[in-house]
Amino acid sequence: MPFLRGGCGEPGSMAATGAPVPMNPAIAMASPNPHHSSLVMLALLLAFALLHSGGASLRAWGAERIGERAWRLLFAAMSIPAAVVVIGYFLAHRYDGIRLWNLQDQPWIVPVVWAGTAVSFLFLYPATYNLLEIPALLKPQVRLYATGIIRVSRHPQAVGQILWCATHLLWIGSSFTLCACAGLIAHHLFAVWNGDRRLANRFGAAFEELKASTSVIPFRAVLDGRQQLVLGEFLRPAQLGIAIAVAVFWWAHRFIGLGATAFARTGLAHWLG
Repeated sequence: MPFLRGGCGEPGSMAATGAPVPMNPAIAMASPNPHHSSLVMLALLLAFALLHSGGASLRAWGAERIGERAWRLLFAAMSIPAAVVVIGYFLAHRYDGIRLWNLQDQPWIVPVVWAGTAVSFLFLYPATYNLLEIPALLKPQVRLYATGIIRVSRHPQAVGQILWCATHLLWIGSSFTLCACAGLIAHHLFAVWNGDRRLANRFGAAFEELKASTSVIPFRAVLDGRQQLVLGEFLRPAQLGIAIAVAVFWWAHRFIGLGATAFARTGLAHWLG
């Protein structure tokens, strides 16, 4: 199988129609080890996991000392730049390593990838979030949610991340993307355990009651009778925001090659290799 460096094809792009996409010389940085970028990606994901999950675990300690708003702002100031680096590196190297398969010329692949990605966003960005608490415009609080998407899965972000990884790995098919998806899924599986642990410590019996009536695996609690879906809980304004976000991301995919090139030309990208 050929080793790949770079490549710009994304659903809806020229590559999705079967037309060849020229290799970008800014992205195709030479490396004696075709799997070097995969190892770097795993290291970046590990660093992000320690920062993000570690920050979440220290939330009660930090909020007690500097307040909820200040801790949220500090947490965001560390997490957002780290996420930008991880995303940028992924975009610049997503076709690295070995091409395990190439299904991009199949007529069914684009609708499958986009449909799966759209569904993943319903889990990744559930309507249970209080959007004003994210930038600390309102005082951030830890709550127990038992409605909406939580009836489907107690950890919707993990489900959404696994589905996102499945669709994008199906589209890209490279060993680098396989490693990146493995790292992302491992982090979210850890977050399932860590999240349950933190909520159990904070809410005690109330969380144990919620845990008993919900499931991590989607629809498991519904199928075994512990939960019942309520359609009205899913018809919320935040869902419209998710639909708009999916449309914006679909439109923005045409600029992925440009973004990947821009990151590849930074000093950090050359240092990482």
